[in-house]
Amino acid sequence: AQTSSKGDRYGQGEVRSKVHRGRQMLKLTALLFVALGTSAADRQTPSGLLVPRYVSLKFSEVNARAGPNNDQRLLWIYRARGLPVQVVAESSEWRRVCDPEGNLAWVHARTVDGRRTVMRTAEEPLAVRKSPKLSAPVAAYLQSRSTANLIRCDKKGWCKVRSGGITGWTEASGVWGVAEQPQCVAPRFKP
Repeated sequence: AQTSSKGDRYGQGEVRSKVHRGRQMLKLTALLFVALGTSAADRQTPSGLLVPRYVSLKFSEVNARAGPNNDQRLLWIYRARGLPVQVVAESSEWRRVCDPEGNLAWVHARTVDGRRTVMRTAEEPLAVRKSPKLSAPVAAYLQSRSTANLIRCDKKGWCKVRSGGITGWTEASGVWGVAEQPQCVAPRFKP
């Protein structure tokens, strides 16, 4: 049998050492992510933004496709401008989004907006209070399937929202569009 200069019986000593170095780099990268407190899910994407993240639909009609291009099957049309969706994957021009009903689809990047909104998904109305505490007076109610602009959330579980000219506070647990963890389980896309 032939031997390489590296002493490998099949002449693949250099290839194997490159694979070994590649594995070492992967381990070092994983350790770096752990040291920095980030996970693989938090890695940067083609847009330079982290995934998962929330955006809203920019138009009153947005095509939802089975894959990231216009040749992919049209699944449905979103007819809800301002609908909050969570980006769970992306390509340079497309975003795979999870909607408040747990559906996954690809939408073109130009159809989403970085402005954050939230949605009341439960059947009963949600109180929007004048300050972030349960004893605060009610300023309005967020009805089922209604959206509101998200201003910010605090660390105590309250979010400041604006809708119909009214600004107030609501419990973060009462709206969809603020949870940090992925809201849909996204199977890997196969072209």
